[in-house]
Order: sequence, then structure tokens, then C-alpha cells
Amino acid sequence: MATKQRTALAVSLGLLGLAATLLSLGAAPGAAPPPAAPQKQERPRVAILIFEDVQLIDFTGPYEVFSTPFGKNGRLFEVYTVAETSAPVTTSNGLTVTPRYSFADAPVPDILVLPGGGVPPQLGKPKVMGWIGEKAKDARIVLSVCNGAFFLARAGLLDGLGATTFAGLIGELKTAAPKTRVVSDQRFVDNGKIITTAGLSSGIDGALHVIERIYGHGRAQRVALTLEYDWRPDAGFARAALADRYAALDTLNDLDAETLLTQGGRDHWERQWSVRSALKAGELLDKVNAELAGPRKWTRQPASASAPLTSAWTFRDESGRSWTGTAAVSDLPEGQGALKLTMTVNRADAPGSAAPGR
Repeated sequence: MATKQRTALAVSLGLLGLAATLLSLGAAPGAAPPPAAPQKQERPRVAILIFEDVQLIDFTGPYEVFSTPFGKNGRLFEVYTVAETSAPVTTSNGLTVTPRYSFADAPVPDILVLPGGGVPPQLGKPKVMGWIGEKAKDARIVLSVCNGAFFLARAGLLDGLGATTFAGLIGELKTAAPKTRVVSDQRFVDNGKIITTAGLSSGIDGALHVIERIYGHGRAQRVALTLEYDWRPDAGFARAALADRYAALDTLNDLDAETLLTQGGRDHWERQWSVRSALKAGELLDKVNAELAGPRKWTRQPASASAPLTSAWTFRDESGRSWTGTAAVSDLPEGQGALKLTMTVNRADAPGSAAPGR
């Protein structure tokens, strides 16, 4: 009788052990195992390339934006700088920066940021271009700032896409990337994986746009507010689309000229300078007229007898649009010993545009 009891007890203990084993595996006899607990998603890694003469705001702007948003478990992005080596680099403004990683030990990025500045010397470095090509291939998003777009152009990553860059380099990008639709009227261009931004602070807009894509519009708005940045992605401000380039004068490069005023928009611009030189008012105007008729190839309009120190012009821009322009010289208040030069341009078909000579 004792032997039967011991046998029954052993069987019971064995069954209990089996049940405990099944429970420890998360399952019970005859039941499917429970779903695995979701793994914690890692923060997107943001690698920002830096190099000699990198433009300061081009990389610190996006760095600040991506470092700002927080969630329950801390920062939403892991942001770090990367350079070819671990040696410090000097920015275009003279600031010395030590990269967090070199190409040899940098983590694989989800987002790759390519700022501008001293880009041309880097384009001829196989190690730099090789690293960019490799990381861009696997990255979720590649964001260029200013002339950082030329990294993408050299790597062939802009072929068939739209792109933009610093206002003064729009023409050069068209040459460097002939298979790319280069635009001058957008602050950033989003092709999905490849995003290019215009100059300098445009990188902030590009980074906010990336946050918007990943975490939503509200999160991006909150980051902009935290940074006290007036983020208006639909405002249409793009430096390359402004009319100021038509009111610039190379003639002043050789003179002691100080800007008094520069303002306008896409269809109008006015510049005023204080010019100190041995030139008389008529002589200064003659120099300006020579530039407008020569390199600019503008067309001179009949002079107004009532404004002898004013010249009137017409011209067409690279898109074939008609413009009018005036150049005027006058004396600044007595005692300043300088002349005032005023240059204005107006779209001929834009509301409120002035006729030549007025």
C-alpha cells in the first residue's frame, strides 16, 4: 500500500513539473504560445558630416533641431557628428570642433545630414565620397544643406530628382547635375529619401520637415516653438527667388560703399548705398551705367530731363520675364562726404511696378 502511494505521489509531482515547465515557456497544454512582447524601437540615428571649413549653421542648425524633441524615454533622435578622422576640424567661421566619431567607428545612420561650406575640396576625396555613397545607400533619409547638395550631385544621387542649393550656386548646380531639375523658388525639396535645402538657416526648415515626416506636424511645430523659430513651411520664402540679385552692382566692389538699405521681394527690390570716393555724382552714375549696359546687357531708356542723375533701363531675366530698373545718384546730407546710390528693379507685369524713368 505504501508503495502505491509513493508511485501516485511521483506521478503527481511529475505532472506538476510538466505544467510548471509549460507555464514558464508562456504556454499551457493545448494552447498557442502568447505573442512576443514588442521590442523597444531604437531612436533614429542622425549622422552629421563635418569637415574643414564646414559652414557652422549648416550643421549646428539641424543638430539643434534633431536634439530638441523628447519622448517618455528621453531624446527622440541620437545625433552625432562624423568626420573622416577623429582630428578636430575648423569651421568656415574659425570655430574648432571635435567630431564624435570618425568614418572608422561611426554607427550606421538612419538619417544622414550633409552640410555645406568647404565642399569642393571634399568632392575630390575618394574616402569621403565613398563613405557618403555607402551611408546614403542604407540611410532612411539623406538631407543636404546649402552646397552640401554637391555631395549628392557628385555621387549621382540627384539624377532624375528635384533639388535646390544656396542662392548663388543655383547655376553651378545645374551644371554639376544636368540630369536634375534644379529649382530656385523652394526652401527645401523633398524627393522622399533625398531632401535638399537652400542656404544656411534653410537646414533648420529641412530638419523640422524630417521631424514632421517621422513624428507628425504637431511635434515639428512644438520643436520650432521651443527653438523660438518662426517655422512657416508654406510661406514661400526662398532667397534664390528674390529680386535682390538684379539690384546688385559689381561696380561697387572697387569703391568704399556701405549698404544703407536692401529690401523687397520676388517682384521688386531696392538697394541704397553710401559711396565715398573721389568720383563726382555724374561719374559714379557713368560707372554704374557702363556695368548695366555692358556685362548686364540691359537696354537703356530715354533719359528724363527732370532727373539728370537717374538712368532708366529694361531687361529680361533668365526666364524671359520683363523688368524695369533705375539707377540714381544724389548727395547725402551735408557733412557726410559721400554720395547716395539707389538701385531699384521691378517686374514689368507685376502689380504696382513702376514704368521706366519714374
